[in-house]
Amino acid sequence: MTFGENGYTLAADEGEGLWFLNTLMTVKAGTEQTRGAFTLIEQLCPPGFAAPPHIHWAEEEGFYVLEGELTVTCGSQVWTVVPGGFVLLPRGIPHAFSVSPVSPARLLQITSPAQFERFAAEVGQPAQQRALPPPAPPDVAKLLSVMGKYNYEMAGPPSEHGGR
Repeated sequence: MTFGENGYTLAADEGEGLWFLNTLMTVKAGTEQTRGAFTLIEQLCPPGFAAPPHIHWAEEEGFYVLEGELTVTCGSQVWTVVPGGFVLLPRGIPHAFSVSPVSPARLLQITSPAQFERFAAEVGQPAQQRALPPPAPPDVAKLLSVMGKYNYEMAGPPSEHGGR
């Protein structure tokens, strides 16, 4: 990894690895690297994973799907997003997504402005390896206690699949 006034680069296997709600997140760029402009995370989600309905009050969120299939809800819209597809989820609008039960999904997640990587690190834990974590129920109490600090709000009940 190289970072300085002339730019920043990471190799394919570099970046902070986090186990977050039974997904593997690799932080490619965050607050420090982008001067707070955005966070870029490569995320691997198990089949059937579901993020509960929630709201980001201070940032936009986008997903570019590399592998697998997502069903994304934003407000009253529902989309199926396949490899090569992109979805933007505006701040202030309740949204959720789920991964097809057939196969895992790999995606790039971008949030702007930056901070999501800090939230994921606070709720999750350092990845012990570059693979999905052992399945475990989500720590809903911890998730809810940290959300307000980052201007996130739950907009529906946490899914039993949110930790797979």
